[in-house]
Amino acid sequence: MKKLITLGLLIPGLVMLTTGSAYAWGQNGHRITGKIAELHLSADAKAAIKELLGKEGLAEASHWPDFMRSSRDPFWKRSGPYHYVTVPKGKTYQEVQAPERGDAVTALKMFTKIVKDKKAPLKERQRALRFIVHLIGDLHQPLHAGNGTDRGANDIKVTFFDEETNLHSVWDTKIIESQNLSYTEYVNFIAPDITADQVKRWSVTDPLVWIAESTKIRDTIYPVKTRLWYNYIYDHRATVNKRLSMGGVRIAAYLNDIFKKTS
Repeated sequence: MKKLITLGLLIPGLVMLTTGSAYAWGQNGHRITGKIAELHLSADAKAAIKELLGKEGLAEASHWPDFMRSSRDPFWKRSGPYHYVTVPKGKTYQEVQAPERGDAVTALKMFTKIVKDKKAPLKERQRALRFIVHLIGDLHQPLHAGNGTDRGANDIKVTFFDEETNLHSVWDTKIIESQNLSYTEYVNFIAPDITADQVKRWSVTDPLVWIAESTKIRDTIYPVKTRLWYNYIYDHRATVNKRLSMGGVRIAAYLNDIFKKTS
């Protein structure tokens, strides 16, 4: 199994993480959602994205907001809360709303407004577009809709085969990486199984729907035992693949809506 290089950075709200923690979906997970999204873009969206990003595809753009969090620029130091939401068990996002510092929902609204503003500086629109792709992926990782008690399950210590880690990292990266596939191979495995009917049903652009789905899943994936083996992958790989697929379809649906020509 591939070993990931982790940076021990901050994912606030999940608050402060220690070395060994991972980002939502990790590099490959985000790239998978970005690549799947490219398969479902409208012609208008493709043209608008190319105008903003040039040769950079959505797979490449998808992980950029995590990579940039090592930057010393003040923007990146305050952007941590943009990557998650907090919804206590038994509550809905509508009931708790965003904290004052913001969260993934408020960030998505902000970046959507920026990317649609043709008078905004190009670099700001590019950053906004990359964030939109990234945040939709984040909201489909169940533990990025954290319950507020365990830092998105970063405090839930487990052993994944012989490696000491935490439950958040298992869902970010380790189930995906255990397949020993590149992100393009992974897309080639799961994308053909996405039916036209699923695309139609999944093309929901309301983040509150995505969050409700993630919190429902979140409450079912905490293991009884802390030693995780093949049976944990067996029990949850289909869910991981579905959330990656849904995230990709919804990135496309969201961007298709943003860039839809009105005339």
